[in-house]
Amino acid sequence: MVFGGIDIGASATKAALVDDSGKLLGSAVLRSGVDFTASAAQGMDQALAQAGLDAGQVEGIFACGYGRKNAAMAQETRTEIACHAAGAYYHFPQALTVVDIGGQDNKIIKLNAQGLRTSFKMNRKCAAGTGAFLEEMALRLDLPLESLNGLAQEATEEATLGAYCTVFTATEVLSKIRDGVKVQALVKGLFRSVVKRVMEMDIFEGAVVMTGGVAAHNPYLAEMLSLELGRQVLLPPRPQLNGAWGAAILARDFRARQLASE
Repeated sequence: MVFGGIDIGASATKAALVDDSGKLLGSAVLRSGVDFTASAAQGMDQALAQAGLDAGQVEGIFACGYGRKNAAMAQETRTEIACHAAGAYYHFPQALTVVDIGGQDNKIIKLNAQGLRTSFKMNRKCAAGTGAFLEEMALRLDLPLESLNGLAQEATEEATLGAYCTVFTATEVLSKIRDGVKVQALVKGLFRSVVKRVMEMDIFEGAVVMTGGVAAHNPYLAEMLSLELGRQVLLPPRPQLNGAWGAAILARDFRARQLASE
């Protein structure tokens, strides 16, 4: 049997199709744009085409994310917390702290060894430390967003940035540019700000897994967090797909419970 998940975020829409073992069959990542319903449909169509399937072969689809209620093809919706937890636990079945850095918020999700959620925290009040923060800083530095990871890795020095607020950090960055600080050092300093904001949110227990589009495009963040924690931070095979993959896993588990009760 085939199951689907759709994760409609504020910035990107992700779709995933899995078989009954949880193996990924097809996927898609595209910009959410201004029409969440259309982006959800387009994402699922792309995933189906990649998997060589048609919609009638999909047993069930769950949706999560900011625009989850706009996914017309989904039979059920689940929270981002539940879906990111399910996706991370599928890849790493052990006690976990899941760190999801999204476009608009950060999430810290703790799971026990059985995959049950024990706690979670979200940063919703400020864009600092999120994907939006890095996008704004890339704009201020006149850099392509996709260049940040490589620049941070190249840095031989690191700029110290005291402000965490996006607006104040932008002012501080402009001041350091005027003082001649190298762009690589500035980008590494910005990455450090993201890591510090994440570490402020909670105590990290068990294995640590980083998910989300920011982790997918900036894996150096996981390396920096690893050094701060003193242990390796894990990345799932497709960090940006983790929520959609988890939603598909939950759709699979839901159908299995239905069949068991019949």
